[in-house]
Amino acid sequence: MSEHVRSSANANEYRHNLDIEALRRWVERQRWYASKSRHVTGIEIEEGVVVSEDPPLFLALVHTRFATGSHELYQLPLTFLHSGARMGSEPIATTPEWSAFDALSDPELARDLLRRIATEEQLATEEGCFSFHHVAGADTVAVDALARAVGVEQSNSSVVFGDKVVLKVFRKLEPGINPELELLQFLTAVQFPNIAPLVGWYDYEGRSFSATLGVAQRFFADATGGWELALKLIQSDPEHFLAELGSLGTVTAELHNALASVSSDPAFAPEEPSTESMSLLTATIDEDIERIFVRLPDDERVAAIAGRGQDVRERIAMRAQLSIGGRSIRTHGDYHLGQTLHTPRGWVIIDFEGEPARPLFERRQKRSPLRDVAAMLRSFAYATSAAKIMQGQDAPPDFEERARRAFLEHYFSNIDPALMPLGESAVQNLLSIFELEKAIYELQYELDNRPDWLPIPVTGIARLLETK
Repeated sequence: MSEHVRSSANANEYRHNLDIEALRRWVERQRWYASKSRHVTGIEIEEGVVVSEDPPLFLALVHTRFATGSHELYQLPLTFLHSGARMGSEPIATTPEWSAFDALSDPELARDLLRRIATEEQLATEEGCFSFHHVAGADTVAVDALARAVGVEQSNSSVVFGDKVVLKVFRKLEPGINPELELLQFLTAVQFPNIAPLVGWYDYEGRSFSATLGVAQRFFADATGGWELALKLIQSDPEHFLAELGSLGTVTAELHNALASVSSDPAFAPEEPSTESMSLLTATIDEDIERIFVRLPDDERVAAIAGRGQDVRERIAMRAQLSIGGRSIRTHGDYHLGQTLHTPRGWVIIDFEGEPARPLFERRQKRSPLRDVAAMLRSFAYATSAAKIMQGQDAPPDFEERARRAFLEHYFSNIDPALMPLGESAVQNLLSIFELEKAIYELQYELDNRPDWLPIPVTGIARLLETK
């Protein structure tokens, strides 16, 4: 007999029997909990549905509430075992009869989500409906294949089935369509080839809100992550990797061309950039500088930029006064080597959610494609330095500069010129602003998390200050 509780209990019974206080404490300890500096003062199950009963899989949508009156929405797949039974994670709550667990700590329990995607089922509740969708013409869903979890992820949970399909379950939710689903649907429609094809998804639509809950995509078992490939080849075969970065520049340009290719869809139609958008960007950077530079430690690792916050402000203000030009389009939004896969058939771009810490409306905003380009250039700086930090071996002395040249040469040879500002100086000006924005974000992150990595953003900021 299964160690899981055999029960015909409906969703309300699961909700009422769950220890809410224990759930609140458990959520605060999870890697995907977004507001780690804030204490959850209350938690409330807004909606829930029983996906399967043997073993039980209860899909709960919960609000975490804070003392300020604000709240966040999370998806919690839960399961229940007889007390004393073991699972590969800590229990959320325990009674004399049973224990509640995070269902995705056992990847097998995600199978029923994938099965319902394959059969396009709907699970109705009193408040709304959980709907499962399969893309017409997509690969057959490998519902009976071996399931395994994908590494340790910060903001979501993913399970691979038979090295054919990967199911990503979104943890932190926001009302509306997730950009991951939105962009994958669009790129599929315009036949952009360099993505992991969408197999299906599931979502919730209710009286008070709707949200994307998860997506299933093709899994590339023969792929190497772009970041892993960089660390492998920077010392052993830098010339080969530089050639691959040229190809990535081409694919990136083709991505931006595809995202700008449909003028009839308001969500994707290219737009003239507004002066207000640049003013908002510079104001945001200015606030970041004000907050970060005052807390720089008295440390040689930040000596090159210590006391230079005003210099950074002036450099950005000067560049922002120049003409913007080009077009604003939907972009990847969180572009770096870790968001790419290298396969025998070429590069594949993944993870179109945008920066998880930013609100959904901001992730869906149109921006200059050069913002993606700048973020990838900063990724080259990180890969070059990581070779020394993580592997103890120096990259070739001019590697980062050559990587930038290889990527940019192929990018600008393939991008639609109408998407770019007019003239090379205008392009470089806007690119520098976006690189500074990214490097300042990196500076804050490393101050908070990895002080030994501080020289990477510091070097980038110092270089950009000297660039004419």
